Amino acid sequence: MTQDLDQTRRSPGPEERKLDAERSRRLLVDAAVEEFAAKGYEGARVRDIADRAGVNKQLVNYYFGGKEGLYLEVQRHWLADRWNLVDQEVPFEDVVACHLRNTLADPRPARLAAWHGLTERGERLAPKEPEDLSATRARQDRGELADDIDLATLRLAVLGAISAPVVLPQLACRIFGVPPNSPEFERRYAEGLRTLVRHLRQAESPND
Repeated sequence: MTQDLDQTRRSPGPEERKLDAERSRRLLVDAAVEEFAAKGYEGARVRDIADRAGVNKQLVNYYFGGKEGLYLEVQRHWLADRWNLVDQEVPFEDVVACHLRNTLADPRPARLAAWHGLTERGERLAPKEPEDLSATRARQDRGELADDIDLATLRLAVLGAISAPVVLPQLACRIFGVPPNSPEFERRYAEGLRTLVRHLRQAESPND
């Protein structure tokens, strides 16, 4: 019986090891989003992240070089996904409303960003790649945004507006009179942001 078991036992092949590694990395990143969003960089513990992911904590060092490397990987994932939710042909007001809807549905990235800004290591842990504004610049070139709008200012202001209900829920509730996680708030705030964005369009020339 033992001999039969030994004969069927084999080491995993390269493709199986690759899939297992990808799965472990994905589980760790997903778990890290939860922990960092809830506790910030300083408060999150590698052991808790590994326990949530269901893997050995040594894999954090093996795959990411430690807690800081895992944190930066989470940041890269968030930045890569943040502005790729809708087609560039969609009006900018709909882009903003889409990001608001996703932020209210999953507030973890906004909470993570807030923790990131509050930590003393925030500047050192910031991703080194500059923000890509080319898609927003293309909108400006075709007249969807006025020529005199500074795109970096616009990007930061829009991100702040989208994150505000998550980062400042008590103020959102006081100003609107309803909780920021309510359907009424989302409807009213989304329409308000749409109206503001429509006013950013390039004014048509009288000769057009």
